This record gives sequence, structure tokens and C-alpha cells, in this order.
Amino acid sequence: MNLDPKLSRFGSAVLVALLATSAPAALFAETPADTLVIADAIDDIVSLDPGEAYEFSGLDVVNNTYDGLIELDPTKVGELVPGLAESWAVDEAGTTFTFKMKSGVTFSSGNPVTAEDAAFSLQRAVKLNKSPAFILNQFGWTAENVDQMVTASGDTVTLKTDKAYAPTFLYNCLTSGVASIVDKATVMANEVDGDMGNAWLHNNSAGTGAYILKSFKPNEGYLLEARAGYWRGDAKIKNVFMRHIPEAATQRLQLEKGDIDIARELTPVDIEGMSGNADVKVQQDVGGQIFYLSFNQKNEAYKNEKLLDAMRYAIDYQGMADTFLKGNMVVHQAYLPKGYLGALDDTPYSLDIEKAKALIAESGITPPKVVMDVRNSSDRMEMAQSIQNTFGQAGIEVELNIGEGAEQLKRYRARQHDATLQSWGPDYPDPHTNASAFSMNADNSDDAQTGGLAWRNAYDPGPLHAMTEAAVMERDGAKRASMYAEIQQKHRETSPFIVMFQIGYQTGMRASVSNFFTGGATDSAAYWLITK
Repeated sequence: MNLDPKLSRFGSAVLVALLATSAPAALFAETPADTLVIADAIDDIVSLDPGEAYEFSGLDVVNNTYDGLIELDPTKVGELVPGLAESWAVDEAGTTFTFKMKSGVTFSSGNPVTAEDAAFSLQRAVKLNKSPAFILNQFGWTAENVDQMVTASGDTVTLKTDKAYAPTFLYNCLTSGVASIVDKATVMANEVDGDMGNAWLHNNSAGTGAYILKSFKPNEGYLLEARAGYWRGDAKIKNVFMRHIPEAATQRLQLEKGDIDIARELTPVDIEGMSGNADVKVQQDVGGQIFYLSFNQKNEAYKNEKLLDAMRYAIDYQGMADTFLKGNMVVHQAYLPKGYLGALDDTPYSLDIEKAKALIAESGITPPKVVMDVRNSSDRMEMAQSIQNTFGQAGIEVELNIGEGAEQLKRYRARQHDATLQSWGPDYPDPHTNASAFSMNADNSDDAQTGGLAWRNAYDPGPLHAMTEAAVMERDGAKRASMYAEIQQKHRETSPFIVMFQIGYQTGMRASVSNFFTGGATDSAAYWLITK
């Protein structure tokens, strides 16, 4: 590896060492020429195994270390392009899909990519049955039948589905992180107690991506190193060093000093404060991530429609968007992000304390109290405090339970929360990605553990479940859009979810940085095109 002069006297191990020690605040007068230094809040990472990674920060790593059969073009958000498969087709019945593999592609180990690797990877993800497995299980795949539903022969992978879904539904799902192709030989060589290499992949990579994971320390950072011969073209920058810096003020300071190249957690105050600095710039993007409140219906009070409606009117959506969230969020009140098929752009709810008080009185629940789980990042804390204030004005007491992202997610996935302030990003560019999570729940029992958001909140969507199932089968685009619009209208009026915002990215970066694509609707960043 060719090192920048600033690192030459230390050798290539210096960046790995940064993750093993407490790095000083001012690490470099400026970052090394061959190294991209990014600051972000990455405490949400649970695993870097593509079969398990399901959080925004973890999927950013997966997107740069692995590829799937079908990929998204980072320069054209939402556009499907060939990945490790050069072509694909579906039979007349609409239930058998064939994918012909590209030739000449290798994993970071040097092993050639085969159809067997592709089939194994999809089978493995289903058998691991971690949180993102539901994306693949939607096609009727189970641990018991996936070896028959997903097969390899020669240079071709064959996928069978249980129903004739709209073909784009499958193709879109195959762009998700859980459908990434892993190196079977390397992964199985690191298997422990039948885990198919899961523990090893928490801290290592075995993919075809532009980068290799060299080091990862939870709540501290990770290091990616470029590999030569990437099939999309070698990465422009040799190393990507991610530093866990959740404090926006610290990110701004380090960006302006030149200690980092990219800051991903800046507040509107920070953005405004940097406006006169010619050494930095701000990139505006719209993402697919939405922010919402949800209420666990194991608490019977949250089945009371009057109370739920009161809370919808006890939030200062526009006030937050115009002040501390300015530029970072836009008011949005339905679970499909703007730009998606069937998305709703209207915002029927606004702050109305008197209306909220009247609805609480009608609910018969006195005095209502909410215990709200909140991740300890600056934007979420400010949102939570605003909601605590306006809920209080309406007569709803709010206690904030503050913790790290991974801790909060663990409670949420186990249905142990009372209420929670969360975000959600699409797993693939198809409306079913959010519709299935928010408005489908076939089994509401504690043992089901489906991973869907409706299940996490013990919410039985009733007829919305069947309506969502019908929408994903509909091949007529206009009709499908109207079906999703109707589902969302009913959902926001009756469910224990309050969708508040859609994210607007404001990324701070040094003036020399170019070609950073944040991922748009898929919320996965692409590092390999960045230059500086």
C-alpha cells in the first residue's frame, strides 16, 4: 500500500493502531492524501455480517465491502444495474427466476465468485434468521425449504418464489444488504459451532466489494482498505477511516481544523456557523429515512384511538423542522418516503394543544404517562425534549429513557419498550419495504419475532395486512400506487405510529472532497467513488 508521507514513518499498521488506542483529538494537521477520515455516530452497529447487519451504519460498511446479484447505481438513485449477475429472466408463471453470473470476478480472498457462492449466501441468510432475514423470507423461503428454492448449476442461480409477485419486487429485494454474496470457502473456514461464520464476520469481511474490513471496534470506529481489481473500478481512495464522534460540535471543530474530511452529524447551527469558511462545504441530499414515534400496544392505553389522536396533535412538527432540524428534516406524515410509488405528500397533523387536551378528555385515560426510549444523539435528544414539552402542555407526562443506539434497538426488538423515538430507512427501493414493516403482522404473539415494526409494537393491523399483501402482487403500476396510498391513509389514522419527518442530509466536507453519494432512498453510502 502506498502511504502518504504523514504516515510513512509509522507504516501501514498505523491506522489499525488508531482503533486500538485512544486517538488524540487533533490527529493530523490535515488528513493523509490516501485516507478518507469520516466522523459519524456509529453506535447502532450490531454486526457487520451482511446476513445480520440491519442498521444504517452497518449497512454503509456492507455496501462498500460486498455486492449482490443486482445492484443500485449510486450515481442514479433507485436505478437497478447488473451486479454479480450479468443478466436475469423470469418464466411465464412468474415464480422461477434465473441469474447468469458474471465471469472473472473474485472475492477479496482471491477466490472466484461462483453461482454456488451466490446460492449459499442466500441460503445462509435465511438459515441464520437474523433481523433482516424477513426480506428474503417474503418469497416463501424458510430454513427448511431454501435449499430447494435457491439452487445453483454451472454459472446460473435459480430462485423460486411461492407466489407470482411483481418481478421488480424480487429484484429490488436483491439489492438489500442481506442478499449480499459472501465467499463460501472463507466463511465456512471460520465457522464456529455451526454459526456459518457469523461471529467471525462481526469483525471481518469476505466479499467482492471495493474495500476490505481491516479493523472494527464498537463505539470507536472502523478501517476499510481498498482492494485492487474491483469489478466496478478500483476505489479512488485507499483507506476509509470511520471515527465514532456522536457530538455535532466536535465534528464541526474537527472538520474546520482539517482533522476529518467528512462530518455526517452536523446540526443546522453548525451548518450556518461554517457558512463563511472557504475550506469546507455542505452537500444537500434527500434520503429515504423517516423518523417516527411508536407505542407498544402491550400497554392497553395505546389501543385507545382518542389518546393516539391526541398525541398526533401534541407534536410541533413544523416548529422543529424550522428550528433545530432546519435542513436536516422535512415534515412528512406517512411511512413511504417522498419519491416512492404511492407516497403521500399531505400533512394533516399540526400542533394543536387545545384539540389534544379535548381528545385526552374523551379518551378517559387520566393522567396519561409515556416512557419514551431515546438514542443519545443530538438530533433525537432535541426531538424528544420538544415532544416532552408539548406533550406536557397537553397533559401527557413523558419520561425519557436515554441510551446508546444498540441498547435501544435491543429493547425495541424484544418488545420491551413503552414508547420509542426511532428512524427507519428502506431496505430496497420498492414500497413494500416500508409497507410490510409498518402494516403487516400475521402473528402478534411474543414467540413470533418477525422483526417487523408492527410486531415490535404489538400492533395488529387487521385488514391492512391483507391489503398490503394484495398491493405487492399487483403488476399495474397506477393501481398499485393507489392501493399503497389508501393503506397509508388508514394506517396513520389508526395505528400506534406517528410518522413525523423525512430526512434531508446535510453533509459537511472539506472543499477538496467530491463524489460522495450518501445512498438516497437506500440509505447506504458509497465510498469507492470519492476523491479529494
